[in-house]
Amino acid sequence: MVVSARRKYPVGIQSFESIRTEGYVYVDKTALVFKMITEGKPYFLSRPRRFGKSLLVSTLAAVFEGRRDLFEAFTTDDGIEQPQLFIARTNWKWERYPVLRFDFSASNLTSIEKLDELINYILCGFEQQYDVAASEASFSLRMTKIIHAAERQTGKKVVVLVDEYDNMMLHSLGDAEKQALVRERFQDLFAPLKSEDAHLQFVFITGISKFSQMGIFSRLNQLENISMQAAYETICGISEEEMTTALRPDIELMADNNGLDYDQMLAVLKYNYDGYHFGRGKTDIYNPFSLFKAFKSGEVSDYWFESGTTRALIDMLAQMPRLDVTDVDGTPCMAEDFDQPFDSYEQPLPVLYQSGYLTIKDYRPSRDQYVLGFPNEEVRKGFALCLYRYVTNTQAGNRNRSVFQNAYLDFRDDGNLPAFIEALKVFFAGVPYMLDDKNEHHFHAMLYTLFISFGADVVAEDLSSKGRADLTLKMPKGIYVIELKYDATPDAALRQIDERGYARKYAMDDRPIIKVGLSFSPEERNITEWKSEEV
Repeated sequence: MVVSARRKYPVGIQSFESIRTEGYVYVDKTALVFKMITEGKPYFLSRPRRFGKSLLVSTLAAVFEGRRDLFEAFTTDDGIEQPQLFIARTNWKWERYPVLRFDFSASNLTSIEKLDELINYILCGFEQQYDVAASEASFSLRMTKIIHAAERQTGKKVVVLVDEYDNMMLHSLGDAEKQALVRERFQDLFAPLKSEDAHLQFVFITGISKFSQMGIFSRLNQLENISMQAAYETICGISEEEMTTALRPDIELMADNNGLDYDQMLAVLKYNYDGYHFGRGKTDIYNPFSLFKAFKSGEVSDYWFESGTTRALIDMLAQMPRLDVTDVDGTPCMAEDFDQPFDSYEQPLPVLYQSGYLTIKDYRPSRDQYVLGFPNEEVRKGFALCLYRYVTNTQAGNRNRSVFQNAYLDFRDDGNLPAFIEALKVFFAGVPYMLDDKNEHHFHAMLYTLFISFGADVVAEDLSSKGRADLTLKMPKGIYVIELKYDATPDAALRQIDERGYARKYAMDDRPIIKVGLSFSPEERNITEWKSEEV
């Protein structure tokens, strides 16, 4: 049954108490929370930004603070019924523990001085709370005193929750001096998490990068890393089961408002926001930020990239070895690569995975090897657009992209291939920066990047039994098999398409199949000839 009004969605709200008491939708993760707190003690979890890590930390804080009222069924002041959550039906005793919570997610941590100020502010608050005399001692000594005082006053062991521990580290990659100072601060602050283990009830640390990579917790080797464990794949984000149960009313309403049926709307949301995998089980996970933004607005858009991701990715690309889209989508990555310490972006694939731009597409157990790729259309388009902006890096490039996009849309809607090729020539002529590499692959990769940034259904290096077509563009009114030749004729490109059977795999498709041969001149640095033939 379709609901008549949108529910309240917690976009940007990371407080579990606020979500429950103010009537926001909460997808119940407390079964996994209960598993964690009853089966282990010190944990680490890595997830991309805006995937619900802070909300999970807030939920854990509410559990250990004994806030059973937040987990039972109740009606908010606004008359919204909140259901009972899983953990409220368990044998959890709801005792109140002292909770030390550290939040390093602030975006203004740009200097060591600001980091010191934040740590001092947090420690001073705990010292006042537990009657510990103010001190100029080291962070580790102050932390030890706070732990002892909290346990002595409450009669309970201490819970330590650390959110986004690596925020400042990730924003200072390439600055070796600052990296060393940040590492020094955190190694000092968190040293008691091992030495005072007997006084700790529970420890939970979140970040984007695995802790082994930053060298901060090198001495804290008892942490259990659940980032890629099958049992915890769904602890952040929205699973397919949760989509079709807890969020079914929201999909139905969005479908009704967009003139679609339920299955069609689910397919659109899946195409744009699903596809994240955080372990070998490859359980499908939706991006919760984009999903709730779509439910709230009633429209599908690129919300994750609009929330500051574009600038961050361009900054990352500026420090990485040169990439093109075909380098990262479907690329193998050894398991040990995820554990390599890094203080730069010289190893881009694990960084792109942990940042949420890539995900696990396959796992090859015989090699202990992962295959990484884009999780969904939102990320695929956004990554391509960022890569295009970074590589072209000119006003002409941005202006010509707009012209080219209009030509592409005309081509898509009306099949006007000649006008599209002419626009393509204008594009290459206006962006000389991108033509520095004198090889065929570079031009084909840039064309592929452009198509992706427009949201086109395009395949690079489309595999057939005898080779790979450079590009296959699937349009509503035709399938275009495109071969680019560097300093060779378009006839040679068309012959290659025929001889290697690139088009045969689409023979059963009802759409016309068109072969396109493009000849790229190294002297002109542009397309000089082209031909097309319908199969």
